[in-house]
Amino acid sequence: MKITMLVDNNTIIDSYYVGEPAVSYFIEEAGHKYLFDTGYSDVFLQNAVAMSISLDDLSGVILSHGHNDHTRGLTYLVKQKFQKMLATPSLIAHPDVFLARFDSGTACGCPIEKSVLEEHFSFQLSRKPIWITDRLVFLGEIERSNDFEAKFPMGTFQENRKNIPDYVMDDSALVYQSKNGLVIITGCSHSGICNIIEHAKKICREERVVNVIGGFHLLNTEPERMKKTCDYFRALQPTEVYAAHCTDLNAKIALASVTSVKEAGVGVALYYE
Repeated sequence: MKITMLVDNNTIIDSYYVGEPAVSYFIEEAGHKYLFDTGYSDVFLQNAVAMSISLDDLSGVILSHGHNDHTRGLTYLVKQKFQKMLATPSLIAHPDVFLARFDSGTACGCPIEKSVLEEHFSFQLSRKPIWITDRLVFLGEIERSNDFEAKFPMGTFQENRKNIPDYVMDDSALVYQSKNGLVIITGCSHSGICNIIEHAKKICREERVVNVIGGFHLLNTEPERMKKTCDYFRALQPTEVYAAHCTDLNAKIALASVTSVKEAGVGVALYYE
């Protein structure tokens, strides 16, 4: 598998790509090409062109969850690329990905209607894991088993004209089973990065973790949660960690004291056997 960061908050020095506070990763696995999230704008398309990556023959788009910094790029994908698509790609996500979401009164959910996307994608919406290839799995709904993550709602969603606290139950992740252990790829980790890793180990029946890549949702993190997260990573000892997107500097520094944190940003490309 090869994973290339098309969109992240950061870009890497001397790699002249465009960043934005969002996520989009290009994944090549078993002869197939996938987008994991599409960012907030058309930046993922700009960067793909700059990296000589073709998106005309995508096998699918996988959405980590329904927030607009992970899904708004779908509007540009539909507008700019579907005339060139060689086949109908799949869209893989949790069933709640299209909820009408709000944060402090501002819409923050997926801005493109499900009915529009149904014209361009074959849908696979599931709370259960979906094996995309023999070694790549979408985890579905994450079991929230610890006492320190996913404790607070992230805005609200509307259902039957009522505003309901949003615990982002659709937040999911990908896992690749490499020969040396698991490669875990996250979007925002609203369900908790430690919860995600434990769920991945359970689904894949594998304790070894090679890498954890993506947003960890550690922003202005309360001290107790940060301590328990660091304790978890100290015990886990993954080979590498690419903490990206919604992981602030203090969290990266704290994690770097207990595990091997690498620089993440647009243009980073990683390979796994």
